[in-house]
Amino acid sequence: DGTVLVTGGTGGLGRELARHLVSARGARRLLLVSRSGIEAEGAAQLRDELAAAGAVVDITACDVADREAVTALLAGIDPAHPLTAVVHTAGVLDDGVVTSLSAERVSDVLRPKVDAAWHLHELTRDLDLAAFVMYSSVSGVMGSAGQGNYAAANVFLDALAQQRAASGLPALSLAWGAWAPSAGMTGSLSDADMQRIAASGAAPIPVERGLALFDTATGSAEALVVPIGATGGDLRIPGAVPPLLRNLVRGTRRSAATAVGGASTAADLTRRLLALPEDERVRDVVELVRVEAAAVLGHSSPKAIDPGREFRELGFDSLTAVELRNRLTTATGLRLSATLVFDYPTP
Repeated sequence: DGTVLVTGGTGGLGRELARHLVSARGARRLLLVSRSGIEAEGAAQLRDELAAAGAVVDITACDVADREAVTALLAGIDPAHPLTAVVHTAGVLDDGVVTSLSAERVSDVLRPKVDAAWHLHELTRDLDLAAFVMYSSVSGVMGSAGQGNYAAANVFLDALAQQRAASGLPALSLAWGAWAPSAGMTGSLSDADMQRIAASGAAPIPVERGLALFDTATGSAEALVVPIGATGGDLRIPGAVPPLLRNLVRGTRRSAATAVGGASTAADLTRRLLALPEDERVRDVVELVRVEAAAVLGHSSPKAIDPGREFRELGFDSLTAVELRNRLTTATGLRLSATLVFDYPTP
C-alpha cells in the first residue's frame, strides 16, 4: 500500500521503470515527478496505461533540485499510503571538453543529480523506506570523454549511497552503462555516437536486460553496482584499457609493445613521406586525415569525408575534434593542439 517516488519519471528510463514496477514488481501506487509533470510528452498516456494495469499513478511537476519544492512534494503524499521507496533517475547532459565548461554548465548538470539526491536523502532519512535507489553512470567510475561535469555528479551519487549504507539506511547507486537508444539519454545520440560507445568495449544495454539488472541489483546488499553491457573484444587490447583501470590488467609488457608499435607506425609514416615528392606527400597526409576522420565519425570509408568541406560541416564537435586529434597524434607522433580541427578547418 506504500507509495514509490520516481524522479525523472516522465523521461525514457523513468517511464520504463514505472512500467516495470507495476507489471513485474507489484507496485500499486506511483508518484512520478519531473519538471514538466503531466505536461510532458506522453505523460498522460503513461498514466492511463499504468492505471489500466491496476496502479494509482500521480504525475507531478517538481524541480527536485529545489529543497522547498521537494518538501512540499513529500508533505502531499497521502498518510494512508506513505512513501516506502525512492528511485532517483533524474539527470541532464551538457557534454564538452573541460576548457569549455563554464560554472553554469557544470551547475546545470550537477543540480538535478547532486542537489536533488541530497534533498531526497535529508528529507526522507527519518522515514521507514524499503529502498533508496539512485541512477548513476559508469562515467563516474571509468571516466568518459567530454563528461567531466556528468561524471562528477554521478560520483557524488555513488558516495552518497555508500554513506547511507554505512549509516544503516537503505541505499543503492546504479552506475549504468549506456542504455539502448530507445531509452535513456542515448536516445538523442547519433549513429556515430553509438558506434563510438560500442567501440569502447561497452555495448548499449537493451531495455529488458536493464530492467532485469535493476531487479538483480536491488536484491543485493551492495551500495554501488556497475551494470554495463561489455562486448569484450576491444577491452582485451591493452592500449584500449582506460588509464584508470590499467593497474588492474596484467599486460605491462604488451602495453609497452603497443606503445613501441605506435612509435614505429609514426616513424614509418615519416620515412614514407620523405620518400615521396612534395605534392604526393600532401595527398598522402590528406588521405590519412580522411581515414582517421571517417573512423571518428563512424563512416565505413574515407570517401565519406570530403576534403573540401569544413570539419564542422562534416559533423565534428569539440568532443570528436579531440578524438581526431588523439588519433592523429598516435599516427604521426606529433604533439597536436586540441583545437586542431578548428585552427585548420578542412582536411
